[in-house]
Amino acid sequence: MKTSDLIVKALENENVAYIFGLPGEENLDLLESLRTSKKIKLITVRHEQGAGFMAATYGRLTGKAGVCLATLGPGATNLFTPAAYAQLGAMPMVMLTGQKPIQESKQGNFQIIDVVKMLQPLTKFSKQLTCGKNTSAVFREAFRKAQEERPGVAHIEIPEDVAQDDVENNTLFNITETKIPSVNQSSLDEAKSYLLNAKSPLLLIGASANRKSACKALTNFVNTLKIPFINTQMGKGIVDERNPLYIGTAALSSDDILHKAIDHTDLILNVGHDSIEKPPFIMNHSDEKKVLHINFFSAAINEVYFPHLSLIGDIATTIHQLTEALKTKINTKNDFYFEIKNQIDAQNKVYENDDRFPILPQTLVKITREIVPEDGIITLDNGIYKLWYARNYKTYSQNTLLLDNALATMGAGFPSAIMAKELNPNKKVVSINGDGGFMMNSQELETAIRMKLDLVIIILNDNAYGMIEWKQKNDGFEEFGLKYSNPDFIKYAESFGAKGYKPNSVIEFKKTFKKVIHQKGIHLIDLAIDYSLNEKILS
Repeated sequence: MKTSDLIVKALENENVAYIFGLPGEENLDLLESLRTSKKIKLITVRHEQGAGFMAATYGRLTGKAGVCLATLGPGATNLFTPAAYAQLGAMPMVMLTGQKPIQESKQGNFQIIDVVKMLQPLTKFSKQLTCGKNTSAVFREAFRKAQEERPGVAHIEIPEDVAQDDVENNTLFNITETKIPSVNQSSLDEAKSYLLNAKSPLLLIGASANRKSACKALTNFVNTLKIPFINTQMGKGIVDERNPLYIGTAALSSDDILHKAIDHTDLILNVGHDSIEKPPFIMNHSDEKKVLHINFFSAAINEVYFPHLSLIGDIATTIHQLTEALKTKINTKNDFYFEIKNQIDAQNKVYENDDRFPILPQTLVKITREIVPEDGIITLDNGIYKLWYARNYKTYSQNTLLLDNALATMGAGFPSAIMAKELNPNKKVVSINGDGGFMMNSQELETAIRMKLDLVIIILNDNAYGMIEWKQKNDGFEEFGLKYSNPDFIKYAESFGAKGYKPNSVIEFKKTFKKVIHQKGIHLIDLAIDYSLNEKILS
């Protein structure tokens, strides 16, 4: 058996269903071994970034490591941004990259850079496979590292001659599940004391709570103890936001209406958040409120976050234990929080029925919430519209609003939609992108069409890098350096075999969107957007 055959066996042993890749010369032995696999589907992409973002989204949605493949040198470096995206976003992913022969090479240093060392500070694990007999161990360790809390990225470099070598030891490792310990009793008792003494506790839900068991536990916690909750951007939908105890989402780090609730509370139960996500609030030493950190891992202490007590262990178990210990003893005062909720809801509704065109983001959010089914999925790229969706879009269940508030890279939204639809063929999936972000990976239109997916893509067209324009204006600078022109998106879509639309009014957009979301194929809507109220509301 060749090492490349054993690699495929090791991947199958890890229950890998997909590999997303742009293979090169150094991957050809592995490619041939993959050709005969009956368990793994290879999805060839048009740029390595697309492969990485799809693999990361697979990991985000399933909890199992997504796998992406690239060649050496430039192919490998094109995966660096998706690696950072997955590592910061705690999305399990395994990257496979090729390399020139290490025993004998006649090409000198052509295309060779030290990818393994370059990726070590960016990943949980980065290693070159130097000997075929180590394949099973190296792959088992890579997947273990990628998938264990806190999830992240593992990288394996496969030299061409190693992939070609014959290997006798083809024993595969058993996959054993790691049980996460429970919080110790003394910490639980201390947390219980904090809660019993608090007058107005507030629950904050972050991205690490996005686990099925934690969703159930947190919903029961809220409904049983009647403690109001807010969430971070990546915590949306973990508890249904139609719940009357939902106050709002922290789209900004400070000075939003929501922060009145944070200023008021005397105890924040910060569940599943760490400082890698943009801070939902900023701590200061003079503040008397207490912060409990509840997570799989301890908090990284810095000038904006230094919790008073940490409960480290399985989140679902911790929350369940607190619920059981306190269910008949908590007496909270929530009137002030409900006043803040009413203020937030009133502000969010001010412009949602405005019919001006180009469309306002508030109107866009309302229309998409009305039309997208309860279990439908929206993926967002990165831009100012992400803040409007975080604040205004009520999310009903986990992983139905996919956004990135960790690396917050542009170009990830559309590949994420491709993966979301592939995994959820019976759900409606909508990809919302700024014009700048969409063009960064728009070539994956061909991939989506080749996969025969049904997707709606909305491009928010303002011919500028709108988020940075807002920041530029907010900082008092003159408008400069952020404008550009766009292609004819209708013709662009049609050139790939998709259908394109360019509505000229809010009514026409709503009618178009309502129609195409139920149709087969790829539908692209070029939608002009007006961000002129950003300054008035968000600043």
